[in-house]
Formats: sequence, structure tokens, C-alpha cells
Amino acid sequence: MIKRLVWFVSGVIAGVAGFGVARRKVRSVADEFAPAKVAHRLGDRVRDAVDEGRRAMRSKEAELRAKSEGRATTLADHVEPDTEVLVDGRPVEPGQVIVLRQVRESGDRRRHRA
Repeated sequence: MIKRLVWFVSGVIAGVAGFGVARRKVRSVADEFAPAKVAHRLGDRVRDAVDEGRRAMRSKEAELRAKSEGRATTLADHVEPDTEVLVDGRPVEPGQVIVLRQVRESGDRRRHRA
């Protein structure tokens, strides 16, 4: 009889503890998916995407501006036609690599990178 009582009490304690853990987990997941938090995370992701797009736009504009001003040349301009070019250990066509030079602006002490 004592054995059954010990097992019964152990089961009740385990059930209550399991219920408490499950309740905390459900509350945390429900809180995580609250509309305000979902909207906040979505806003952060949109903001990050816009920032990344702006960085890419500035980089591409700088590259195009350097090409139009003659500050950018391709690697094909500087190597022989039969030369193998490796980038990160992989062969590429020399025309795919763009080399940008740094030019010091007149009257400006800082160096500008394209």
C-alpha cells in the first residue's frame, strides 16, 4: 500500500511540474507571436532590407561613376589574352574583374575610394 502511495504522489508531482513547464512554454511562445512583437520584427526586417538596398545602390553608383570618369579599368586591360586569372582560387575571365584606383581629389587631403 505504501508503495502505491509513493508512486501516486510521485506521479502527481511529476504531472504538476510538467504542467507548469508546459504552461510557461506556451505563454512564452504566445507572447513571442503577439501582434505587436510580430509587427516590430517585421519593421526591423524591412528597415534592414532598405538599408542593405541603399548600401548596394551606393556601391553600384560609385562603380558606375568610376567607370564613366575613367578611374575604373578591367583586369583584361592589364594582362595578356592567354593569362589565367584566379579569384579566390577559381579561374575567371579577366573581363569579369574590375580594378578601381584611388584618386586624390584636388584641394582635399582625404583619399576617396570608389
